[in-house]
Amino acid sequence: MRTRAGHLLQAARQGRLSANREDTALPMTHQTAADTAAWTSAAAILFDLDGVLTPTATVHERAWQELFDGYLASRPGVPGYRESDYFDHIDGKPRFDGVRDFLASRGITLPEGPLDDDPANDTVHGLGNRKNAVFNDIVSAGVEPFEGSVRFLQAALDLGLKVAVVSSSRNAPAVLKAAGLSHHFAVVVDGMVAAQHGLPGKPSPATYEYAAKLLDLSSSECVVVEDAVSGVQAGHAGSFHAVIGVDRGAGRQTLLDAGATLVVSDLQELIP
Repeated sequence: MRTRAGHLLQAARQGRLSANREDTALPMTHQTAADTAAWTSAAAILFDLDGVLTPTATVHERAWQELFDGYLASRPGVPGYRESDYFDHIDGKPRFDGVRDFLASRGITLPEGPLDDDPANDTVHGLGNRKNAVFNDIVSAGVEPFEGSVRFLQAALDLGLKVAVVSSSRNAPAVLKAAGLSHHFAVVVDGMVAAQHGLPGKPSPATYEYAAKLLDLSSSECVVVEDAVSGVQAGHAGSFHAVIGVDRGAGRQTLLDAGATLVVSDLQELIP
């Protein structure tokens, strides 16, 4: 019998579910020479991880839903979790910020609890750690990266561009390892690094700016690649060379409105 983790991993490998996201069914758009130059003229590509390099954004989305479906069942009269809540309050943010912002949308305030709080406790950190346990259970089965993203990554490396991963997740190294991509990225700025250095999470540009610094480059020499609205906002808030939005469900116009220089359905569209 297939486990819950197996079901969710299969869904992740098939890509983000299309329900209520009609724009994801549109055919690939033709990219212009200017679109290609937006990244080939840079010195580095700063990749978000979940939803850009790997389909683990879908796993995160399902894990959040499982968490809040269970939690809200104990809060009669509070509106249940909706699919749109992920994009409205959680997507791209550090985990505990996602907990706080979702709860705030329901008028709920919980004690913070210690950072390593027991996942069984109904605190901000307890709920965040509960969600993390679900996510890690799924990722342990392995992760298949997006084929088009791997091709784009290789194209960037072939051109001599530097690369880094900038993720709000504290699980980025484990996900990169599970996807077989770790060897490409000497620089990984994840939620743990952000916490250690006191860097605010997305939509602040701080983590992307820190990754550029670790590559010995200015922000203006680096391209940000993001699928989340908060991540695109982070790129737009900094002085980056360009911000490439990857529409995995947030919506092309939504990403453009958030500050994306251009939006694609798949990164392989940008390979010359």
